[in-house]
Amino acid sequence: MNKFDVMYSSSKTDWETPQALFDKLNEEFSFNTDVCATTENAKCEHFYSPEDDGLEQDWRGVCWMNPPYGRDISRWMKKAYEESLKGATVVCLTFARTDTKWWHDYAMKAAEIRFIKGRVRFEGADSSAPFPSVVIVFRPPFENWLEKYGVRANRVLTVRGWDWRNEKAKGG
Repeated sequence: MNKFDVMYSSSKTDWETPQALFDKLNEEFSFNTDVCATTENAKCEHFYSPEDDGLEQDWRGVCWMNPPYGRDISRWMKKAYEESLKGATVVCLTFARTDTKWWHDYAMKAAEIRFIKGRVRFEGADSSAPFPSVVIVFRPPFENWLEKYGVRANRVLTVRGWDWRNEKAKGG
């Protein structure tokens, strides 16, 4: 088994978000709930564990989601999208799998997609992930876009590269 086999296999699905990456996003979004975590890797005081089953919970406020990296990712992305329609903001860290059905069904409905420059090194991993990562932001729908922006739409998708390690702090 080479060093990447575990990341390509389904033997481990709960890769912990690097604290510095989470801190950068938390500075911007001020998360109140980690929707899929364990006691060991939760990034927010309020979180849903596997026993709570975040897929069965109502998500409110500003939610952080680093979903399990396995076959259920489409269920998590669908849930993130659906909860944004109910009013939650959901920020997701996941792999950039633009060739998948879940990407086209849900990620492309996001308000923002940030392709992360370089590879993420998850907490406890011996090396960086062998796949590109992305931050996907689902926001609640805007009402009255025509009045506010002169645009007849229900969403605007922003796509950009993001070098989070070298981005200056707000106002800097």
